[in-house]
Amino acid sequence: MGLRARGAIVIIFDCNGVLVDSEPFAAAVAAEEFARIGVLLTPEQVARFFFGRRPADMIAMVETAGRRKLPASFPERLAGATLSRLRAEVRAMPHAAHALTWLRGAKCLASSSPLDRVRVSLETTGLARFFTRVFSASDVPRGKPAPDLFLHVAAQMQVEPGDCIAVEDSPAGVTAATAAGMTVIGFVGGSHAGGEFGHALMRSGARTVIADLRQLKGVVSALRGW
Repeated sequence: MGLRARGAIVIIFDCNGVLVDSEPFAAAVAAEEFARIGVLLTPEQVARFFFGRRPADMIAMVETAGRRKLPASFPERLAGATLSRLRAEVRAMPHAAHALTWLRGAKCLASSSPLDRVRVSLETTGLARFFTRVFSASDVPRGKPAPDLFLHVAAQMQVEPGDCIAVEDSPAGVTAATAAGMTVIGFVGGSHAGGEFGHALMRSGARTVIADLRQLKGVVSALRGW
């Protein structure tokens, strides 16, 4: 385990499921909104099939599977309902502020969620102060598991993809970062992660897996060779 000796690296965090514990109620909101238009999906099915993906990609997949076009107003209604739940219920992942305070190196955030959802999550939990750059998959042609977002982040941060460490909690995110040429740490500390979840992240390309963000500094140091 270990990156070759380099200069400064960039650590790229996913937001939902890594820094904020929002995946279970985000899936519940999506299931509720789908039910309103006659698409019957449980929160467990939403999480299983669309975990780590962009809302736009989720909607497109539902339309393809159901062979029907969803109402034009659906994306906006889903976004509004999700933001309302975030403001009321989102919490920082345990020890997130500790990890971000003590972790050396440039840090940025790359999420499948729209920027407004990411910003609400960070501001509500008090984590916004740790990030000067926030990137969304809405800015690239393809969302996770394609590598587009991570390649975009590396270009914007003016580093090589191989000089980046990504922290991801979904197989789609791990696959995307690995395909971009980055080293990936899988995170399984969220309330949505359990059972064989860590093995799924390792199979997707994670170099190692942690369940507590207090472990992050030591793992990054080991990978980097500090």
